Amino acid sequence: MRFEKHCWAEIDLDALTSNYRWICRHVGGPVCCVVKANAYGHGSLAVADALSRAGAAAFAVSCLAEARELRRHGIRQPILILGYTQPEFADELAALDITQTLFSIEYGRALSAAAVRAGCVVHCHLKLDTGMGRIGFALRTDFDAAVRQMEACCTLPGIAVTGAFQHFAVADSTRPDDIAYTDRQHALFDRAVERLRADGFAIGMVHCANSAAQLTHPQWRCDLVRAGIILYGLPPSSQVPVEMLQPVMRLKALVTHVKWVQPGQSVSYGRTFTAEKPVRVATVSVGYADGYPRLCSGRGVMTIRDRAAPVLGRVCMDQTMVDVTQIPGVQPGDEVLVFGPGAAPGADNACTLAEKAGTISYEIVCGIARRVPRLYLSGGTAQVRYYDMM
Repeated sequence: MRFEKHCWAEIDLDALTSNYRWICRHVGGPVCCVVKANAYGHGSLAVADALSRAGAAAFAVSCLAEARELRRHGIRQPILILGYTQPEFADELAALDITQTLFSIEYGRALSAAAVRAGCVVHCHLKLDTGMGRIGFALRTDFDAAVRQMEACCTLPGIAVTGAFQHFAVADSTRPDDIAYTDRQHALFDRAVERLRADGFAIGMVHCANSAAQLTHPQWRCDLVRAGIILYGLPPSSQVPVEMLQPVMRLKALVTHVKWVQPGQSVSYGRTFTAEKPVRVATVSVGYADGYPRLCSGRGVMTIRDRAAPVLGRVCMDQTMVDVTQIPGVQPGDEVLVFGPGAAPGADNACTLAEKAGTISYEIVCGIARRVPRLYLSGGTAQVRYYDMM
């Protein structure tokens, strides 16, 4: 297959569907696949295609643009927007059969008014804030007031409430106080759902378990679980391992130049590395504009010829230099595994790279740039796609 190899991400769709099937077996119920942020950098269209064929019950995205893209691509499963949509787009939400998160009485009234003007009905899931503190009806502040507001939303014209959900803040932590906090969130959520039903409101589908919660509390599956980072084979945190799942992404690049750097000579911007002895340096065609963190300057370790190649000096926008002194035969055109499964001992995967950059693996994979082509692997075939949000 011929494509421009500057830097590319290999996406193993077989690993993706294997992860999905394991989640289904582990949880034992329908799975809503979270494909926001270009499927965590993996490519939303190809990922949604594969998961749709595997039997995904629903999809979740962050905004209308992401939902619209899936619908235009032919995805027919229910789609939930987890964040905000301007009320003026009520007609499009209804026309595309997209479910909108409803998180306050003020937003509910604005969305209702827009739907009435457009002569349509928008399906919504109530978002209950039990401890995340992001968006949602504030059950912690005034439980009864929050319930009254949700019940008022259920009666608004142009609004059809078809579900209710929450999000855990620290389900990925095993600290005793965090475990207790997660338990309190779940108890508060259960109490609110029971109250709504007791008051005669049929709120439809109930879901609360994110990736971490479904691993640690599969009994909390309710009517649906939302699988995000674990679909892509990465752990919610170091405290919630996922050895049974397979990482889906490998980031690769090429060696473009090899040279010897002599004692006293420096490498890259800022002269942060100066050779104390002869060093064989390879230039690799990946940089921070591709999504390789500049914070990993002098800290990251790539894989070349199955050996670890430490980063030297500062990561540049489009290129990075590595030490190949101890790797015989390295030459221009050699393939480089920047991070991912199959890394050499001591070299980086997404989690170790994230740790060195002071962040989480979510940000590493989400940060892979649009200019980086995705090479999709499945059943022995490969297909290249250049992602472009419509």
